[in-house]
Amino acid sequence: MADVRQRTIIKVFRKYSNSLGPDALQIIEGILDSHEIEDPDVESSLETLAKEYNKQDDATMKVSIDVLKRVYESLQDQGERTQVEKELIDPENHLYFIDAFEMPRWVWAPERSTFERIATPLTFSGTPESRVASIRDRLNIIRQCVLRNEHFAPSTLPSRDREKLVTLKSTKQLLGRFGERFLLLGMLAYNKEGKICLEDADGSVVLDFSTLDEPGDGLFSEGCFALIEGEYTEEATLEIIAIGQPPCESRETTRSIYGHIDFLGKGATSLREDREFQSRIREEIPELHFFFLSDVWLDHPQTLPGLQKVFDNCIENDFIPRVIVLCGNFTSTSIAHGNARDVQLYQENFDSLADLIASYPLITRSTHFVFVPGPLDITVNSTLPRRPLLASLTGKLKTKVPKVHFATNPCRIKFFDQEIVIFREDLMARILRNVVGVKPDVKSEDLKRFLVQSILDQSHLSPLTIDIQPVLSDYDHSLRLYPLPTTLILADRYDSYKVTYTGCHVFNPGSFIGKSLAFSTYTPAEVNSEEW
Repeated sequence: MADVRQRTIIKVFRKYSNSLGPDALQIIEGILDSHEIEDPDVESSLETLAKEYNKQDDATMKVSIDVLKRVYESLQDQGERTQVEKELIDPENHLYFIDAFEMPRWVWAPERSTFERIATPLTFSGTPESRVASIRDRLNIIRQCVLRNEHFAPSTLPSRDREKLVTLKSTKQLLGRFGERFLLLGMLAYNKEGKICLEDADGSVVLDFSTLDEPGDGLFSEGCFALIEGEYTEEATLEIIAIGQPPCESRETTRSIYGHIDFLGKGATSLREDREFQSRIREEIPELHFFFLSDVWLDHPQTLPGLQKVFDNCIENDFIPRVIVLCGNFTSTSIAHGNARDVQLYQENFDSLADLIASYPLITRSTHFVFVPGPLDITVNSTLPRRPLLASLTGKLKTKVPKVHFATNPCRIKFFDQEIVIFREDLMARILRNVVGVKPDVKSEDLKRFLVQSILDQSHLSPLTIDIQPVLSDYDHSLRLYPLPTTLILADRYDSYKVTYTGCHVFNPGSFIGKSLAFSTYTPAEVNSEEW
């Protein structure tokens, strides 16, 4: 054991270009023994001691016993064992704004049972093969979650619970097995005859909903993946007995398996580092806030006065947000193609907003402004993910607001251990128009909960077929919600709400324009939002 500790001591100090004589080595061993430092904490404790030693003006490469003793006594005087008092964290060093087109593409590799990074260049046009591959990738990711779920994964120990396990089958296993009951996982879609069917990697089967009393919770739209239990008939259809969303996997569970994978391209962290960040955020920056506004119609007469009122309240109450996210639409009506006058007014409205923000120097210096385009805004493309607002229309904002970010839709904010996803789409209406089955007599509150559950269970922001919602197939991974984000903002024309599901906090700030000028604040320390 002593030899192991000595090697660890030498290794840590060598990392800082220090060498140790026998006397210095003996002193350090004595320090570790006197404080009864456990083996898992030895290396981090030595790191602190070595860093503090090298901060001294008279520190030498060969560790000086006198300097080492002085450093140790100094740490003791501070009431610490071997840890230097932590410096206050700077939120700016841990705040990243991530565009959809910057995210690395990780796809599920079934043969290796893990994620694999795609290094080939991505294109905007895509190919028929890439469209199929993006859907297959969604299925593979959901399938590996399902198979890891306790109801599907058998224990390695003998148990009566094995009899209760459910076994997934594929559509090719149905052939010739009339009258038997099966559980399938696949995508809901219409075939050429206009019949709803379930498609998986091996084929498809027509579904018969007439035998279904009521579906499980959630919204089952065309293009979503579902778990369906049913009986295969001689007419080659599956009479549905039960239908449900695939089980959702918590962020912590996914991170414990794939924590080494840098899905966002900003550096991977361990679960231990995540917990340390969570603790320090609560202790050191509990009052830090983000603001989220949606449907900021700049052509509406109430918008700029409303924003001015918000900024005035921030100054009066010393409540300056770190980030203000403004989601479109930034116009109340669609701009006709080629209408120069409408485009000019659109640009002038952004110029007026730039002047308003610049008139609040404290906010301008301290706050990051993020602009997320909506369905009616002018961008390069109308498919998901959407490019940022055109640079030619936002020049004054760039000039007058130093911390401005023109984001894609969707986009993400990485703040310490937290991943915040922002998506501006009228998602509730779009999914309800294409729903296959939903519980009868569903109230508005249930619809909000069902929408959140469906989006997170599907691990995707747009669980629809590409003819309903076109998606750039090479960038489909940017719409993925796996691992689950810490927070998801579904900015929608629908009523505002907030729901926490499987540990993910989801909210809709509602439309800013209205009698109340509604918006939401988000507190990272509490992972919670409030409507205003």
